[in-house]
Amino acid sequence: MSLFKARDWWSAVLGEKEEFDQGCLCLADVDNTGNGQDKIIVGSFMGYLRIFNPHPIKTGDGAQAADLLLEVHLRDPILQVEVGKFVSGTEMLHLAVLHSRKLCIYSVSGTLGNVEHGNQYQIKLMYEHNLQRTACNMTYGPFGGVKGRDLICIQSMDGMLMVFEQESYAFGRFLPGSLLPGPLAYSSRTDSFITVSSCQQVESYKYQVLAFATDADKRQETEQQKLGSGKRLVVDWTLNIGEQALDICIVSFNQSASSVFVLGERNFFCLKDNGQIRFMKKLDCSPSCFLPYCSVSEGTVNTLIGNHNNMLHIYQDVTLKWATQLPHVPVAVRVGCLHDLKGVIVTLSDDGHLQCSYLGTDPSLFQAPKVESRELNYDELDTELKELQKIIKDVNKSQGVWPMTEREDDLKISAMVSSNFDSVSQATDVEVGTDLVPSVTVKITLQNQVALQKIKLSVYVQPPLVLTCDQFTFEFMAPEMTRTVGFSVYLKGSYTPPELEGNAVVSYSRPTDRNPDGIPRVTQCKFRLPLKLVCLPGQPSKTASHKLTIETNKSPVSLLSLFPGFASQSEDDQVNVMGFHFLGGSRVTLLASKTSQRYRIQSEQFEDLWLITNELIIRLQEYFEKQGIKDFACSFSGSMPLQEYFELIDHHFEFRINGEKLEELLSERAVQFRAIQRRLLTRFKDKTPAPLQHLDTLLDGTYKQVIALADAVEENQDNLFQSFTRLKSATHLVILLIGLWQKLSADQMAILEAAFLPLQQDTPELGWEETVDAAISHLLKTCLSKNSKEQALNLSSQLSMPKDTSRLKKHITLLCDRLAKGGRLCLSTDAVAPQTMVMPGGCATIPESDLEERSMEQDSTELFTNHKHLIVETPRAEVSPLQGVSE
Repeated sequence: MSLFKARDWWSAVLGEKEEFDQGCLCLADVDNTGNGQDKIIVGSFMGYLRIFNPHPIKTGDGAQAADLLLEVHLRDPILQVEVGKFVSGTEMLHLAVLHSRKLCIYSVSGTLGNVEHGNQYQIKLMYEHNLQRTACNMTYGPFGGVKGRDLICIQSMDGMLMVFEQESYAFGRFLPGSLLPGPLAYSSRTDSFITVSSCQQVESYKYQVLAFATDADKRQETEQQKLGSGKRLVVDWTLNIGEQALDICIVSFNQSASSVFVLGERNFFCLKDNGQIRFMKKLDCSPSCFLPYCSVSEGTVNTLIGNHNNMLHIYQDVTLKWATQLPHVPVAVRVGCLHDLKGVIVTLSDDGHLQCSYLGTDPSLFQAPKVESRELNYDELDTELKELQKIIKDVNKSQGVWPMTEREDDLKISAMVSSNFDSVSQATDVEVGTDLVPSVTVKITLQNQVALQKIKLSVYVQPPLVLTCDQFTFEFMAPEMTRTVGFSVYLKGSYTPPELEGNAVVSYSRPTDRNPDGIPRVTQCKFRLPLKLVCLPGQPSKTASHKLTIETNKSPVSLLSLFPGFASQSEDDQVNVMGFHFLGGSRVTLLASKTSQRYRIQSEQFEDLWLITNELIIRLQEYFEKQGIKDFACSFSGSMPLQEYFELIDHHFEFRINGEKLEELLSERAVQFRAIQRRLLTRFKDKTPAPLQHLDTLLDGTYKQVIALADAVEENQDNLFQSFTRLKSATHLVILLIGLWQKLSADQMAILEAAFLPLQQDTPELGWEETVDAAISHLLKTCLSKNSKEQALNLSSQLSMPKDTSRLKKHITLLCDRLAKGGRLCLSTDAVAPQTMVMPGGCATIPESDLEERSMEQDSTELFTNHKHLIVETPRAEVSPLQGVSE
């Protein structure tokens, strides 16, 4: 058995479908036997009153028939039960039962039985009070310092305190500002009532103040009140605890000191008599009930706290001393003496599980058998371990963590993009200047072979493309089931997206015999959106600021065959020239050479070349694959357009710098605004009026500056986002040109993309420039390094925004130079070999030191010259691939 489970001494289940709360449980010697043995009194919201006297034959026994002394149905719901000296003329204990509209006082007595059925118990109604208001809770005590009797105070649902001096009604008082009733307790040492208001404040009211205050039935001001016969109800002290309270208890150390314990929703507080905090404790779990009691250590208090995790925690002040597991969530907890056993913990759940338990441990009688000792051969064990490690390594290399076939058979996902636009465009709230923005429908189909649960489909496209719906959730999919969902995609912004590729990701759980909740898994598929979604046929342009030429090893293909939907009707015969007009406003022209195997793409904006260039290469590959030609290849032999690329980097970095400056100004104006507010507030609170000295004018001017700066920050953020999108388009184009230029493999292209495109979006904490600079520096000192001396690169320093982009541009230039001199990209350090390969043109060795880098920077400046026209002839054998020849 577990050490931290409550030891079950006696338990019972009360009734069927009955409900209970924290006031429904009480422990006392209600039948006045005088032997110090407590009885368990339980009342339910169904109106049943039960009194138990447990006598288990052995520990853990359930309730026997003789344990139930009395069960009475009182018809009305029972809100609270208490035991005290409630009848005048006697100091015997009586039972007080609070109903919603009635307070009843009973005497409980037993009659010795003359037969085997045992003793008989009955209750007798001593008196009752019919309440004019709906009751919430009650407390009792020797109000006003009376001796030998207890008075009762009932709190109504509308915040009225009704005091009863046993058989007679004394007075009623409304608590000031009461909205909802809270827990109520009486402190005999200070003779005051303590509650928690709906303002989340602990409030204390003296009984004498309540007694002499204006009567609750006279809410309006009368002539007697004006003459001074009534006083306004004033709170003694208050304390803001910042949360609602579940219960209040008063514990007295001795006659000279007592503590007020308040159980909140997240903390429990210990207060002094005057409302000062003695200590507080933040709780890890949501509490349900508590009970403070005096500790054996002098000056400390133990507290039982039950929570909704079926746990009972025992604290000594703020120190957790014990934690025990309960079979239910307790709503009420008491400690008493039952059957000569002191300190029994009695808990009650909201559905009627009553349990008496104790803290302790049960001895374990199990003894582990002796293991035969034998000598170990460590050499054999070492050999066996190496063989097992080799088997594990081979398995991981071949099939991963789990078999791929099994994972792929769980769920198959496919995407289908409609070939036609939607008949009714789904584009709403677009920023594009054209009259009508088209939308296209995409359908995602899920096919599962086994039962799956918690399926969530998330779809992502590159902004400014927008989805009509990007999240789909399915709670359960039966085996051999197919689900299809559809959504529309359209262009919202006035600029071009960096990619036309979308991604659909499905996360799901596959239940197993050992794990019913399921093993989480993820699968995805990509889909490609049509070019006509963001582009329309346009008029070709003869002149452009930016041009580049792509060479192929096959004869040129008619542009009408490659782009059937973009040919102008008036120029169908000119199939070697085609114009594209993006919805954002920019234009791109595509030309196919009639004699050579080259294609030229030209535009006024450098970043706009990317989509058409990429689309051209993809459609050429698809065209020749359909023809059965497998050796088709593209190449680029022009000079790398780094200068145009660097201008976009500087433009993006400028927006980041402006954003920091604007936010700093906004912070300064906000501090100034708050300082002026404080000055004005001080002037307004001053009893002697003083001139404002134009502070109101200064406040109005500062407010306008704050609003203007906030608008400027938002506008800069929008511009930064658009600039980052254009930078991503240019980065894709540079990566493509490097791959065509150096004929990089797919793995090397993936490394280059990971280095240049590490972020989906810019954040103030981590920007594109510093991230790419760190990645390229790592490549330069590892796989592109001349030797292995610099392979230990320390990147533990925190990335921060650089002062300028000169270092980044130098590293990008150096990366291209090392690739031109034979460097190759790889991730495995074992594959890095000294780069001693010399390309045509007699290139020098790759510099490793800072001095070599500076000299190389000067050479690279001459090497990567700014060529606006990037049309390149086939390079001669003695010319470096970096040095293009203009037409």
